[in-house]
Formats: sequence, C-alpha cells, structure tokens
Amino acid sequence: MVVRRVMLTWGAAALLLVAVPTVASAQVSPSLRALRRALRSGMRQIGPASGAYVVDMTTGQTLFSRNAGTERMPASVEKLYTTSTALLELGPQATLTTSILGAGYADAGGVWHGTLYLKGGDDPTFGSASFDQAAYGTGATMRALVANLLAATHITAIQGQIVGDGSYFDQLRGTPATGYHADLPDVEGELGALIFNRGFANFDGTVPQSHPVLYAAQKLITALRLAGVSVPASTPIYGGPTPSTAQLLATVSSPPVATLIQLTNTPSDNFFAEMLLKGLGARFGGAGSTAAGVAVVKAELASQFGIAPQLNDGSGLSRSDLTSPAQVVTVLEHMYDNQYFFNSLAVAGETGTLHDEMRGTAAQGVCHGKTGTLHDVASLAGYCRARDGHELVFAFLANRLGSPDYVHTVEGDRMAVALAKYNG
Repeated sequence: MVVRRVMLTWGAAALLLVAVPTVASAQVSPSLRALRRALRSGMRQIGPASGAYVVDMTTGQTLFSRNAGTERMPASVEKLYTTSTALLELGPQATLTTSILGAGYADAGGVWHGTLYLKGGDDPTFGSASFDQAAYGTGATMRALVANLLAATHITAIQGQIVGDGSYFDQLRGTPATGYHADLPDVEGELGALIFNRGFANFDGTVPQSHPVLYAAQKLITALRLAGVSVPASTPIYGGPTPSTAQLLATVSSPPVATLIQLTNTPSDNFFAEMLLKGLGARFGGAGSTAAGVAVVKAELASQFGIAPQLNDGSGLSRSDLTSPAQVVTVLEHMYDNQYFFNSLAVAGETGTLHDEMRGTAAQGVCHGKTGTLHDVASLAGYCRARDGHELVFAFLANRLGSPDYVHTVEGDRMAVALAKYNG
C-alpha cells in the first residue's frame, strides 16, 4: 500500500509538470536547446492536432511539453493501459487455463460414459500445435490438453457427448469499433472465452469460424482420435455451460502473463489486447465483456496512477478512446522499473512494430516503445536512453493526419532519435 501511495503522488506531480516549467531559460544547456529545436520542428511537421511530452526520469526534469494535457486518440498506444493493468492485477507468472471436465464415469476398460466439457478460460494462444508453432511457439495446444487428459484418466473410448463451454465471456465476437461483430482484419481474430486458433477457419486467418465454440469442441474430438481414443462419428456436439458438479479431469495453461503482454505489445496484437481486456472484466469486473474490462482498467489507472483517460476498448481501435501525452507518460514512468512491462515493448530497429524503424540511428537498441496507427492517427510512446545515460520517457500523439506513415517516420527517425542523442 505504501508503494501505491507513492506512485499516486508521482502521477500527480507528473501532471503538474505539464504546466510548470522546471528549468529557467537561462539554465538551459546547449544540448537541451538542440533537443527542443528538434522536437519543435517535428511537431510542426506532424501537424497542429498533436501533442508531446518528454521527461528525464533520472532528474525529474520536463524536457519538452506541447499540448501535453490535451486528450487525443491514442490508437494502439492504448494497449499500454490494458497490459499494465493485466500485469498488475494478475501478476507476471499467472496463467490462463483451458479445461476438460466430466459428468460421468470411466469403466474398467477405459470407456468414458457421459459428457466431456471443454471449458475455455480466455487463453488467446489456445489452438493446434501447428498454429502455435507458426504464430507463437509458446502457446497452449489441444494436443497437450488431450495428452494431459489421457495421462490422468487413461480413457480409451468415448460413449457420450462433447460440450464446448465459452460462457466465461459474453457472445460478442468483436469490439465497439466493429459493432461487436467479428472483424478479422482489424480485431485479428474472434473474441471468446473458448477460441481455437484465434477463431480462424483456415490457417492464414482470412476466414472466420461460424461457430467458434462448436469448432473447438470438434477439434477436441479430432485430437482424441489422433491420440488413439475411439470416438464414434455419431457423437453429439453441443455448446453450453459446464455444470458445477462436473469433475475436473485435465487442464492446459497459457504462457505466463509476462509473455502474453509481450505478445500483445511488441507486435501490437489487437486480438490479444481485447482478450486480455475481457478476461479482466470476467475476473474483476463481474462479466466477461468489453465494458466490464474497460471499467476494470479505468479503476486501475485511477487508483494506481491518478489518471482518467476515456476508454472504450482494450486495443485502441475505437475512435472514442482519448488520452493525453501526460497521462501516457505518467503510466510509463510508474511502470519503468517493472521488467516484464519494459520487456514487452518493441525495440527500435530490432523487434516488433519498430523492427524497421530507426535502424542505423542513435535510437536503435536504446529506444523501447509502443506504436499506434489508425488511418489518421500516428502515435509513439516509450523510453529512450539518452547519450548521457539518462532515462527519458516520452509520448507523441498525432491526430487528423493525411499520412500516418510519414508521421511515424518523423516521430521515430527525427524525434525519438533526438531523444537518444540528448547529452544533458
């Protein structure tokens, strides 16, 4: 509790710094003057509907502030709010569980008589071994789940039915930005507590599953047969909730939350962000819905960091999402010492959405950040280690753009590079 009080105090101080200059003009060093010139030039290029905020965390000095308190659409920079909440609320080692439960019994010959329930626990990585190998290399697979089932029960055949249970979440497959309908290009999958291969019906992810819960249940039957279990072709498949009297038979766990947020932030994965958001709603907000998840994130941001951005989803796809550079920097300042959060960000010139940005510049390898892009939005926020060894935290939010690609170049190759070159 002491840590939380200190963090809230720092958050309030950070907001005050937006309006109160910390260094008189007579004390400004040549390096700081050069940095501010570069940032002012960058701001002119990215347009008037933009804001920026830069703080030297080593000294606490505000190095640059332009419209830092004005809220703008953050696009995927909003994932910083979702992932920091998931990390703080769940813990870095927590996992998400997909389970098989049974209502019935296995006879002496290993034949299961009754119902097997495949219950989803909101793991975004759950799917086939081949999909996992291609997409993540670290996810939970149906093959592993079935192997765990057979090791625990020694089942040889099924006489009964299979039920898929996605009741941990609501039945809405999309986000507010998509009218809550599945939208593979934007959401990058179908949302649900029991989702197999992100809800893709084909390997390249261009076709959605029409009934994701039933699809997952069918894949359980396929995996059982491949493992040598006899499952009649006439076996009924349903969707529905698991009764409280069902016996837990086997589980498979997702990668830890620390890995899940890295899989979210580094490549800027909308599907992972929205799944994490609904999971937060299910655990802490009373419902596995986008709205419940948003309420959890907003409460966390208020209590931990003293900020109140306008949020409508978990990924930043919604145009109703609004936040300010100062708010983003406040969260980044507080989360800097959390190695799991820091390591979840893309590295300039090396990984994720920054893989091809700032290569061969002073920023490569020393700036870590989160990008955000909509058709008229380009954002960049994160950390840069300056030439003098100081740790700088920054947020650039640009709206009402004609060319987000061009603005990303300005924010990265000019403005972030200027931060990396700063020498106190």
